[in-house]
Amino acid sequence: MRQIVLDTETTGLEVSQGHRIIEIGCVELVNRRLTGNHYHQYINPDREVDQGAIEVHGITNEFLQDKPRFDSIARDFFDYVAGAELVIHNAPFDVGFLDAELQRLNADYPPLSSHCRVVDTLVMARGKHPGQRNNLDALCTRYGVDNSQRDLHGALLDAEILADVYLLMTGGQTTFALADNGEDASAGANGTGSAIRRLDAGRPRLPVVLANDDELAAHESKLDAIEKSAGKTALWRELYN
Repeated sequence: MRQIVLDTETTGLEVSQGHRIIEIGCVELVNRRLTGNHYHQYINPDREVDQGAIEVHGITNEFLQDKPRFDSIARDFFDYVAGAELVIHNAPFDVGFLDAELQRLNADYPPLSSHCRVVDTLVMARGKHPGQRNNLDALCTRYGVDNSQRDLHGALLDAEILADVYLLMTGGQTTFALADNGEDASAGANGTGSAIRRLDAGRPRLPVVLANDDELAAHESKLDAIEKSAGKTALWRELYN
């Protein structure tokens, strides 16, 4: 399964008031493993950023002046997410802004929901933790995710953090390491992204505890009993012997 954990930053809160996207950040998961194939883009919105928004994400009008406009990055972005399952915290906000940007272009870009399944982790968190705070910072505290670098909101950083939270919140086996070695995977889908942070940074290494002789002997005895009962070689021995 290919999933894209996505976040945006905008000029303000209301798309109905003409506010625009100024940053998109995405990280890719394939079978619940980070691949290193991330997407990160700043965008010139052709309008002023509200001061209240600047105080949240720190992205200024001056910084955005030389950034590309959405129409010039739309195809790369759409191709990157098409067909994936999108994992977004408070999905109606981000999807609403993205759909508005796509609709400003032409009929080549249908609504995202027609090409991607959308999973809203805020709805998921409210179902698991009713009556509690379920913003991203609260979820980081609840699930022990390090968000110490999150002095200001940022689309790529928030997508990385949300990937941690999502994997922990959905249970099962979670793998934070990159699917490949990841050493040269930081350029991103379009070469504009900053290096993705190591999601295991600062976490203590888990100890490796090896079985002792008595435990190994008990394991072999159990396999012998399984084979006798089944009348064939135990699958474990077929795979690992």
